[in-house]
Amino acid sequence: MIIGRVYGSVVSTHKLEALVGYKFMLVQCIENGSLVDKFLVAVDIIGAGIGEDVIITRGSGARMALGKPDAPVDAAIVGILDEKQA
Repeated sequence: MIIGRVYGSVVSTHKLEALVGYKFMLVQCIENGSLVDKFLVAVDIIGAGIGEDVIITRGSGARMALGKPDAPVDAAIVGILDEKQA
């Protein structure tokens, strides 16, 4: 899993039928407690907001979290962090 901070939303008016109704978010990755210059587009299935730190799953885990194992999804936001402890 990956930890990141929601940077903004991504709007797509034309997309595959399997993705209609889902919100896409641009997430900046966090590594070793710091934001890095790496971004992901992730399907938001829990209602995360801009500026929130989130947990992202990738690959087949993202498709399973979406409940659509055949959907062309590589990353999904599956949790919002309340706090981080070292």
